[in-house]
Amino acid sequence: FGNYLTQQQTDFPESWRRHFVNYDVLKGFLKNLMVDTNVRLTTAFPPTHVFQFTSADPLEPTFDQLLSTRLTTVAQLTPKFVRLLDAEVQKFNNFFVAIKDTTKKRVGAVLDQQRQPEVAECEAALRDLLMLERFVFLNFTAVAKALKKHDKWSGLQIREPYLMRTSQMSFVQSTSLMRMKPELMARLTLALGAQGAPIESLGLPADSGSVTDATAKLRDLAVAGDTSALQQKKPVKSGDGSASPGLGPLVELMHETQTVMISLRGPHGTDIIGAVLGCLKKHRCQIADFSLSRLHHDVTFGVLVYLQNRDVDLFGDLANAAQRWDGTLSFDVQDAQLKASKLSVASQYALSEAPYASRVKYIATVLNERGLTPEFLSEWLNWLLEKKISVEQMRRLDGHSTLMCVEFRLSVPDTLSPDEMKSELIAISTGHQTDVALQPDNVFRRQKRLVVFDMDSTLIQQEVIDEIARATGIEKEVAAITESAMQGEIDFKESLARRVALLKGTPIEALEQVKQSLVFTEGAHYLCRALKSAGFKLAVISGGFLPLAKYVKAELGLDYAFANQLQVTADGKYLTGVTVGPVVDASRKAELLEVIAQAEGIALDQVVA
Repeated sequence: FGNYLTQQQTDFPESWRRHFVNYDVLKGFLKNLMVDTNVRLTTAFPPTHVFQFTSADPLEPTFDQLLSTRLTTVAQLTPKFVRLLDAEVQKFNNFFVAIKDTTKKRVGAVLDQQRQPEVAECEAALRDLLMLERFVFLNFTAVAKALKKHDKWSGLQIREPYLMRTSQMSFVQSTSLMRMKPELMARLTLALGAQGAPIESLGLPADSGSVTDATAKLRDLAVAGDTSALQQKKPVKSGDGSASPGLGPLVELMHETQTVMISLRGPHGTDIIGAVLGCLKKHRCQIADFSLSRLHHDVTFGVLVYLQNRDVDLFGDLANAAQRWDGTLSFDVQDAQLKASKLSVASQYALSEAPYASRVKYIATVLNERGLTPEFLSEWLNWLLEKKISVEQMRRLDGHSTLMCVEFRLSVPDTLSPDEMKSELIAISTGHQTDVALQPDNVFRRQKRLVVFDMDSTLIQQEVIDEIARATGIEKEVAAITESAMQGEIDFKESLARRVALLKGTPIEALEQVKQSLVFTEGAHYLCRALKSAGFKLAVISGGFLPLAKYVKAELGLDYAFANQLQVTADGKYLTGVTVGPVVDASRKAELLEVIAQAEGIALDQVVA
């Protein structure tokens, strides 16, 4: 970290560099004076060391003498270290106070509603603000890392209370200044738009509400014909065609994130998880990975996050959450070279089977292919807390760089109605466009034996009726009937009958042509092979047509295939435009599922459909 900090300081003006916390001095003090002083004897000695009740060597210090020597040394050195650290903190805090007013004045001038500042003035103010924010975060990180080394080498735990002391310092209480950043980004957006720059192509942070609002304001002014707020100037072009020569590096600075590892351990399991996620939601962090371990009521929740801005208030909120829930907080700010992939581990934590009375075990699976957001996870955990549902286990199921799928093992009060839980979870799921599957954690969940698939847009990526229509040139007519069914104007049976009627006279070869055009869903072959090797029976039950369902059955190695049967002419060459036999609609699918289960001697609880 010392090398990283030195490299980062080169980005600052010379007048700023001497006001940085001298991390090397702090580390040198610890390394040179606090060697062999650790009072946590279990970590101070090698794992193979055995402490003897009575030493055979008369020259070896007794246990009480060893402990007394170390405690005395630490008692002398730790206050010296704290005084040294206080001086470094005061040094960078004094500089922050001195530079803050100048920065605030410049930013305030740009935000003055009576003025229309130039792009260059907006850029300069935003650059000053970002530099000050970065200065605070780097120094705060240096302090936190120096404290971490002290705690490791001394055996004392002073980092958390020391950082709580800093909450009274000006650099932490500068929220009014940092609140100006979104306003300043909005003003820069307006200034660029006034010069004719295409806002969407500038690369400003996409998740910034201020940028979005400013862009919308520009559009509204243009629609209204109000050009008083838009100075009609030609865009200031740089050599690469960007709207401003200094904007590229500035945009990169706005996008820069910080990697932070956070761990909170305590006796209040679900509250611990909810407290951490609530802090991440408040400070707009992106979750890269997490882990959870639990031994009866004691929980350790660790999470790796990307901090979108250098908001040191996050650590204060985490410290308050730890104090509230009797937890032990630890965190580590990583340098830019450390990636989430280096920290992710495949190991899973074995959790105790906590024997709660009058409770039922459930498994909840949450999934979002775009990534599970702190907003969803926080609301999900708040719902669990409201319902007094305990989290016994969290297990990540995906292997992507962004967290997408998590399995929760839950202990649910048996007074909760499954229908009530279902309706409330549908609302949460819909609000965040995230799938939530809740099922009892019983022997049937673990002993599934039959899997029944749909065909269209499930095992294959297309709708077979649309493919047949496309092959025969009646795509628009079929689409119109499909739309009518989607609007609820006609039911499935009527929709099917009308669409099949349009196929009258279609050569049977058209079905062979459609077979060749089918695209199987990614992973379908692998999934079916894996299920078959595990002893599952597999079936496809489709509202499509049997010739294509049989083709899918053969391609994937399924055991059963049911679908609507198309009638052909006596010579077997053309479709007649009608189906024969029962129509495979929702109720018929349920009947066929039961028929397959009975034929295989499988209980319905052991069916996945």
